[in-house]
Amino acid sequence: MVFRHLAVEGPIGAGKTALARRLARCLDATTILEDPENPFLGDFYSERPGAALQAQLFYLLNRHRQLTHLRQGDLFLQSTVVDYVFDKDKIFAYLNLDDNELFIYQRLFDLLARDVPSPDLVIYLQSRTEQLLERLSRATPDGDPEAPQPGDEYVRELNEAYQHYFFHYSATPLLVVDTSQFDPDTDDEALDELVRQIRGMGKGTRYYIARK
Repeated sequence: MVFRHLAVEGPIGAGKTALARRLARCLDATTILEDPENPFLGDFYSERPGAALQAQLFYLLNRHRQLTHLRQGDLFLQSTVVDYVFDKDKIFAYLNLDDNELFIYQRLFDLLARDVPSPDLVIYLQSRTEQLLERLSRATPDGDPEAPQPGDEYVRELNEAYQHYFFHYSATPLLVVDTSQFDPDTDDEALDELVRQIRGMGKGTRYYIARK
């Protein structure tokens, strides 16, 4: 199969943005990278009432704006690698919002999702929570030590939600990458093998475990 629209997914700290950049270079593709700036994120991590919905809607609208120009005709000109899946927005919504907020969110999501093309292939970076926490401890967003950071328990709950979501995922072909021995930032050999896995993908789900 030919994949023109690839999406890389994974919880916070999985390395999806780094992998999306490197994959794009290997595949001679363009990239769409999520804007990490969200003015409501600090208040959300501080548990200010109402901030969860504000942060969620800000991300949702930004993702919609980025992806709506990605039409099928454009994909015949050059492949595109995106460092998120639009539908994953619901993972965060169901984790962070109460029932009343979810009612508002779901109506807006359903309206916006009609405009967003589905990826041809999703690459899910499966990680242990301890690995995510270790990676997060080594880096702060944009090098800013004051940038808001998620708590350990939140990362654990989010990782479990991701695992549940992708265990049941069937919307597109899915390549699950075990990152326990695969560092998207530095592992060239595993990256080359991952590209071979992508080029050999068909329908359904495949698992790739990098070996040292």
